[in-house]
Amino acid sequence: MRKGRMNRRSFAGGLLAFGASTEALKAVAALSVQPAEGTARRAQLIKPAALRPGDRVALINPAGATTHRVEIEIITESMQALGLEVKRPREPLRRYGYLAGTDEERADEFNEQFADASVRAVLAVRGGWGCARILPRIDYRLVRENPKILVGYSDVTALLLAVHARTGLVTFHGPVGLGPWNPFTVDYFRSVLMDGTAVTYTNPRRKGNHLAQVEDRVETIRSGKAAGPLLGGNLTVLAALMGSGYLPSWDGAVLFLEDINENIYRIDRALTQLRLAGVLDRIAGFVFGKCTECGPGEGYGSLTLEQVFDDHVLPLGIPAWQGAMIGHISDKFTLPEGIPAEIDADLGTIRLLEAAVST
Repeated sequence: MRKGRMNRRSFAGGLLAFGASTEALKAVAALSVQPAEGTARRAQLIKPAALRPGDRVALINPAGATTHRVEIEIITESMQALGLEVKRPREPLRRYGYLAGTDEERADEFNEQFADASVRAVLAVRGGWGCARILPRIDYRLVRENPKILVGYSDVTALLLAVHARTGLVTFHGPVGLGPWNPFTVDYFRSVLMDGTAVTYTNPRRKGNHLAQVEDRVETIRSGKAAGPLLGGNLTVLAALMGSGYLPSWDGAVLFLEDINENIYRIDRALTQLRLAGVLDRIAGFVFGKCTECGPGEGYGSLTLEQVFDDHVLPLGIPAWQGAMIGHISDKFTLPEGIPAEIDADLGTIRLLEAAVST
């Protein structure tokens, strides 16, 4: 007998021979048209309106709890300095263990801001952990019908990617309310969200007291240029969402990543998860920001971060670089999820190919 690979048609025929039900055959057929595990088909892009002086920004706590009232005061003053009004959380110090309230409370707070016509942007106070827990409770139809700016990073990655995947709304990987709101961060925040500029992101060129630049250097993994929808966020959060159905399509995307407080083997493990899930094989370009306080950990030996990238990213044969101002750092980019962008891995730049907001 000739041996060969059994395809879906022959498998279905075998099911018929064994008297399988029509329902079982329909289930097999459905498997053939599903997108890759953990991804959604790319929705039509929806751009939120640009922020204008006097617009109202709602503060939310979708993950970790706020500890001190003064933190809300500082955020309020920072937004006012940008010419924006603030809608404060009703219960800023609400707590459920390490979370800022129960899943229901935090999801209701999120949905409330998108239902409030006076709110033009939604800003996470902080990250922490917990955004993934509320994803099933988000009213995605409400979000789609009332598009507005959503900003945050770290654990907020879960909300940014889920909302973008389920609605097509461009969300923004940028500062949380607790900042810091320094000139570098504010310049990109204002340019992208208020001015509607298709910016080119570049690392600061600062030598300080050195003969050559030491901090915030661009490190090319593989030379070249690549273009595609900009997608990404915190690596650990993203890896934890694999298979959940709350992630966008990665086909032709420019993937950006960052992380904090992870031993290098955990970065290796998370990138392995992305590779095994088929994500890395589908992207067009790769940018890694900062891995803050990511050391070798304890035990016998460790790979370096560069070796991990050489193992997982270099074989992809796509333009890739590391060192971008993305992550748990003071100076950070505000990056739109889903907007077409071009990276130059030699120069270490990310160039938006169109504005991220409607003006």
